[in-house]
Amino acid sequence: MQFFFHKTKLVTVFVCVVLAGAAKAQTPAGEWHSLFDGKSLAGWRETPFSGHGAVRVDKGTLVLEGGLPMTGVTRETSATQPDSFPKSNYEVRFESVRQQGGDFFGSITFPVQDSFCTWIAGGWGGDIVGLSSIDGWDASDNETRSYFTFENGRWYAMRLQVTDDRIKAWIDEKVVIDVVITGRTIGLRYGESKLNAPLGFASFLSTGALRKIEYRTLKAPVPKP
Repeated sequence: MQFFFHKTKLVTVFVCVVLAGAAKAQTPAGEWHSLFDGKSLAGWRETPFSGHGAVRVDKGTLVLEGGLPMTGVTRETSATQPDSFPKSNYEVRFESVRQQGGDFFGSITFPVQDSFCTWIAGGWGGDIVGLSSIDGWDASDNETRSYFTFENGRWYAMRLQVTDDRIKAWIDEKVVIDVVITGRTIGLRYGESKLNAPLGFASFLSTGALRKIEYRTLKAPVPKP
């Protein structure tokens, strides 16, 4: 009986140590910071896509009018104001709506360490979600491809997480992308997508709108022993 007590105590201590180690391995998050004031394009500029539509602020939303084919905004940087946005270990969240059209809307181009990638939402006819590009393959052809039914006029809560080894994304708290990027080549789709880097949003043959654009940094995960 005494042996059983000591054995149980040892097991309890071991479990506590394991849980403590797991807690240290998690990724603590910082405070959310706003990227859009809801009143102006401060901090953003119209992306010079060929045939782009108008960009405007209306009732607290950032509206990307339908272009031929794309309209977008890119985070403002300059020689005197270099980009300070993190390249890894961060999250971005925002709300987006497709007001008109039937293709992607409010898709985000974002940094991934020394490269960039685009999270497509509603591409290739309106229902494909995925990352462009991984190992040279676009969202329609790589393993991040999934299908999501978007309704025009409905707002969706979007959240993107980028860490050193993974990209993860949610729509209305549903995980739609969860891919390990260690040893993979991350890049942008051929064409004008590069104009949206380092951080930008775009709509394709559609009028999209964005609001509540925020980001926060994450501490790099501690390797598990």
